[in-house]
Amino acid sequence: MLCRIAALLLASCAPLMLGCSPSTANEMTSTIVLGSSRIDVTFDSTDWQLSQQQLLAWIQKAAEAVAAYYSRYPRPNVRIRVQSSGGHGVYGGQTWGREGGMIRIRVGRETTEAELAHDWMMTHEMVHLAFPDMAEEHHWIEEGLATYVEPIGRIQAGQMTAESMWDDLVRDMPKGQPQQGDRGMDNTHTWGRTYWGGALFSFVADVEIRKKTNSRKGLQDAMRAILAAGGDITQDWPIERAFKVGDDSVGVSVLVPMYREWKDKPMHVDLDSLWQQLGIETTRQGVRFNDKAPLATVRKAITAVPVTKSASTSTANPAILGAIAGRRVGSS
Repeated sequence: MLCRIAALLLASCAPLMLGCSPSTANEMTSTIVLGSSRIDVTFDSTDWQLSQQQLLAWIQKAAEAVAAYYSRYPRPNVRIRVQSSGGHGVYGGQTWGREGGMIRIRVGRETTEAELAHDWMMTHEMVHLAFPDMAEEHHWIEEGLATYVEPIGRIQAGQMTAESMWDDLVRDMPKGQPQQGDRGMDNTHTWGRTYWGGALFSFVADVEIRKKTNSRKGLQDAMRAILAAGGDITQDWPIERAFKVGDDSVGVSVLVPMYREWKDKPMHVDLDSLWQQLGIETTRQGVRFNDKAPLATVRKAITAVPVTKSASTSTANPAILGAIAGRRVGSS
């Protein structure tokens, strides 16, 4: 039985069986360990073109990206069920706080390894584990945070480039702007405002925190503090409680005042001006950076790997010792 240490460490390890629980005849349950967290993965089928080792490697990469952003994996034990479907790609992800954390996600049977390498959805779902469960009118912050945090975690884990992220944000952030009839974040539940409006809120908050702290702190520090205070998906928190914890941790008031302003009226953001100030210029080949722009240091800080006091760190990511082990249950 093969296993592997986290890809970051680029090393091999001896076989490690962490145990499998019986299920149906064609299911296989394997375990990924990152630091002190355990991720139990169950596959409901064996008919993918990809091997289950390739699917497990995809899940581990997502876990590493989330751990990079939060300095640890959000929950001590999470269960993931991977379901098969026709065609290509990853879709249909859902995350719940019950039983300590559960994720269900679908992967097309014809999905290729290259398609998995560019997938963002598994990381997006795992980010949900690191923020409290919100009331329905605040669903935008859960989805918006996951949309904004996902690529930053992947950059900090060495899985994508900052150029790719900013190119995507320049293209997609306008989807979060208020449209005619908008009544603020808590009262406008369109797809664009839920996902990209929430991401726009998160992005603007990140920039404002970094401006007010000379880039010593950012949204990442606020999100880590919320998680450290127990604010994960298993907890039901009022939104202002979460934002107050975040503001207190960075020493400036941004999240709570912004929420009170954005919650019940449309707030349009001058993105063209903001891109210019951050030093993000669009070209036919993608984006290029102007390091002489007034907020260039803010742009760099958003995706930089935070300095941590932990002794168990590497140059690219918190040290994550991962092992994958598994066997098919009920097969001959």
